[in-house]
Amino acid sequence: MIWNRGYERQAKGFPWLWYLLALFVILAFAFAPIGSVILCDAIANAYGCKVDVGSVHPCIINGHDYGELLYSLGVMGWFMLVTIPSGLVAFAVWLIFLVLHRVAWRKRVSAGIPPPIPSPPATA
Repeated sequence: MIWNRGYERQAKGFPWLWYLLALFVILAFAFAPIGSVILCDAIANAYGCKVDVGSVHPCIINGHDYGELLYSLGVMGWFMLVTIPSGLVAFAVWLIFLVLHRVAWRKRVSAGIPPPIPSPPATA
């Protein structure tokens, strides 16, 4: 087929996009509790409310009490005790995979062996 000529020999680049996407997911998971605490603090400061981890305090915003929500957002910061160490472990695994994949890819490219590309479907 003319439209597929030379496709088999085309060298694909290293999949940086997938590794960056995985890194973004790891970082988002690890630092999500910090985001909830920052959001809680921003809302409480904007409306002059008191928030602490000891008890729920009333916080009236536009006629509704958001004290329990702000308390929950603030207490979610304690999830950092789990998510940050988990994120560090996930980052270490990500980095090991990245280095091993990059080394294998470099060897394959320098040897002139193209990465495996699935064959196009056969047509009758």
